[in-house]
Amino acid sequence: MKVGVHAGQQDIEMDELRRLWRFVDQNGFDFLSCWDHFYEAPPIDGTSPAFEAVATMAAMAVETENVTLGCHVFCMNYRNPALLAKALLTVDHLSHGRIEPGFGAGWHVAEHEAYGYTFPPVKERLDRLEEGLQIIRAMFSEERANFDGEYYRVQDAMLYPRPVREHTPLVVGGRGERRTLRIAARYADGWNVPYINVEEFDRLSGVLDMWCEKEDRDPVTIERSINLHMHMGANEGDAQRIAESRGSALSRGGRAPSQGAVSGTPQRAIETLKAYEEAGAARVSIAIRPPVEWDALQAFAEEVIPAVK
Repeated sequence: MKVGVHAGQQDIEMDELRRLWRFVDQNGFDFLSCWDHFYEAPPIDGTSPAFEAVATMAAMAVETENVTLGCHVFCMNYRNPALLAKALLTVDHLSHGRIEPGFGAGWHVAEHEAYGYTFPPVKERLDRLEEGLQIIRAMFSEERANFDGEYYRVQDAMLYPRPVREHTPLVVGGRGERRTLRIAARYADGWNVPYINVEEFDRLSGVLDMWCEKEDRDPVTIERSINLHMHMGANEGDAQRIAESRGSALSRGGRAPSQGAVSGTPQRAIETLKAYEEAGAARVSIAIRPPVEWDALQAFAEEVIPAVK
């Protein structure tokens, strides 16, 4: 199993965020991801500090040396996919070939409206995701990309310099059973889903297998990953304090604190990660939210990672 950190860049100073990236890079983690929001998530009133995703990935690239880098996930509706491919190519070269970007259909209505983006019906958003993925894949793999879709088009679009690696993995994020997982089966190297329990992860992984069969694709060629809230403490006392404070924050945001979390002591965290691995997760990403619990993160690096990798 590979283990990483999902560091959504909100409610945190950039210097503290950079410190977190360096810690992840130097303490045995495999990958690091940001997210793509203009406002806080879950949405409140838009006044929480939040940094833009492409620029954040570029900063991650120059601040780290070892981990692979991603975004869980880029909202395809926010950027022309050809331009996004060009921006990601820049991050690819800054990181010497360590990018594994993720893409989704988007969901945050408030930031769409505030920033002047139309929030389309779900079908259009998924259509845009599917078209955008084809363009980005083509630009990263072909000398000249051509695509003429309903929403996006490119003509002899070239991406120079060429990507560092011969094949850049692309990830699709989401849990939609009728379209999202089918899109993943058609175009993605990886599938990511956030904050669900192990039983639901196992069930959705089975749905992905079904779509792979329909698309004539070997399901083992799609790497499955899960994001989990980080509620673990370095000891029993810290674990209880963190669970109470983080659980209250999730409840205010409309999420169930018991769903999709690493909680308790390091030993319990090991058991949780192994359960997800048995359900098919090749990667687990712990979501770090400010204030960063440095003692807990150190304990995770020293005790949990060696036990599951």
